[in-house]
Amino acid sequence: MDKLVHQHGGDLDAIERKYKIPKSQIIDFSGNINPLGFPQSVKNILAENLDIVSSYPDKNYTALRQSIARYTSAKAENIVVGNGSTELISTFIKSVNAKKSIILGPAYSEYEHELTVTGSDFKYFPLGEESNFVADIDKLLTVLTKDIDLFVVCNPNNPTGTAITTSQMDVILDHCKKNNTSVMVDETYIEFSDNLDEICSIPLTNKFDNLFVIRGVSKFFAAPGIRLGYGITSSSAFHTLLKKYQDPWSVNILASFAGEHLFSDKEFMETTQKLISNERKIALEEFKTWKNIKAYESSSNFILLKLLTNKITSAEIFEKLIVKKILIRDASSFAFLDNTYLRFCILMPKQNAFIIQQLKKLVED
Repeated sequence: MDKLVHQHGGDLDAIERKYKIPKSQIIDFSGNINPLGFPQSVKNILAENLDIVSSYPDKNYTALRQSIARYTSAKAENIVVGNGSTELISTFIKSVNAKKSIILGPAYSEYEHELTVTGSDFKYFPLGEESNFVADIDKLLTVLTKDIDLFVVCNPNNPTGTAITTSQMDVILDHCKKNNTSVMVDETYIEFSDNLDEICSIPLTNKFDNLFVIRGVSKFFAAPGIRLGYGITSSSAFHTLLKKYQDPWSVNILASFAGEHLFSDKEFMETTQKLISNERKIALEEFKTWKNIKAYESSSNFILLKLLTNKITSAEIFEKLIVKKILIRDASSFAFLDNTYLRFCILMPKQNAFIIQQLKKLVED
C-alpha cells in the first residue's frame, strides 16, 4: 500500500487518487477533525466581511492575540501566531537548535522531520503498551539528562489519547529548567478533553520560560484550510527570534479575522465537547464487551484500538473499509506500534455507530 496513505490521516486527495473514490463520498475517521465543521457564526461573519481581503493584516495581530488571551487565560504578550501550528513547531525547534532531543512517542511525524532538518540527534521515550500508554514520569526524568536540549510532547498524545497532568508537567519542567532543557508541548487535541483544566500546560508558561505550548484551529474548530496556529511562551529569546525570521503577515487576513471570532463562540465549544464526550464514552463501553479488540482510554477525539486476534491486520482492515468508502487510520506507521493497531476519530452518532458495526463484523464475527 502507498506509504503516504498510511502516514497521513485525513489525506483524502491521496486516497482519491489511489482508490478512485471521490473524496466527497468518503467518511473520514482518520483526520481527527471536529464533525460539527467550521462554526456557522464565524462563517456568517466572514461572509459579511469579505472586503477585508483588500487590506493587509495588522502586523502585530493585536486583536487576534487578545482574543486568544481571553480564550486561554494566557498573557497576550506571551502569545505568537503563525501559518498553522506546523510553522511554529518548525520555528521553535530551529530556535532551540538542539544537539540532542527526546520525543515522547509514538508521535506526530512532523517533530521527527523538523529535528532531522536541524540536525538534532533525537531519540524517543516510549509510552509502553504494558502501562496502557500512560507515561512513567519517574523513568522519563532519568532520560531527560543535562545533555538533552529539547523535550517534545504531544498532550494529549496522538495516537494514544493519553495525557500528562499539569502537576506532572510542572515536575518535568522544573527538572528540565535545572538542566537547561527546553520543552515543547503540542496541545492540538486538548480542547476535546473532559479534563482540560487538569492537563493544560498554558498556566505553566507564567512560571517557566523554557516552555512553549502550541495549539491550532485545524482540529477543534474544523479549520485546517485557514492555516492558523498559535503558541504561548514567556521566552524572550524565542519572541525575538520569531520577529527576526518570521515572514511579515504570516497569518493572512481571513485567518486573522476568523480567529478574532472563533474563540468566543461558547455555544460551539460546549456543543462540541458534549458530543465528543458522550460518543467517546459510548464507544469505549461498547469495546469493553469485545474479545478481539482492546480500546485505550482517551482524552481526545480519537480512540486507539489494538487487535487481540491474528486473523486480520490493521492494513487488511483499512483495505476492507476503504472500498466501502470508510477511512480509518492504520496506526502501524507510528513509532512503537505495529500492524495490530488502529485509530479512528469520533464523528456524529450515526457515523460512529456505523464504524463500530463495520469493525465488529471484521473482528468479532
